[in-house]
Amino acid sequence: MIVEYLRYTIAESQQADFIKSYHKAAGFLLESTYCLSYECCQCEEDRSQFIVRIEWTSPEDHLQKFRKSAEFRKFFSHIKAYIDDIDEMRHYRQLELRPG
Repeated sequence: MIVEYLRYTIAESQQADFIKSYHKAAGFLLESTYCLSYECCQCEEDRSQFIVRIEWTSPEDHLQKFRKSAEFRKFFSHIKAYIDDIDEMRHYRQLELRPG
């Protein structure tokens, strides 16, 4: 599993539409067998900041399989207006850190 983080800066005038767009897009994202989970968060201290967190089966499944799928095309149709608002889009591998 891999975790993708997308960090957006969204102007106040676009925030309601951004949230609605991701709400619509989420259904198509979750239809994909490569997407394990999804969440979208808005920063409390700076309301212009949003984080989208997506768990994928693997980076290859996300970048090579999902992005060629019908689910991606439907998902992207809802969020493409916000591509230029992305500050960061990266994949992270979870570390198993245990005390001791």
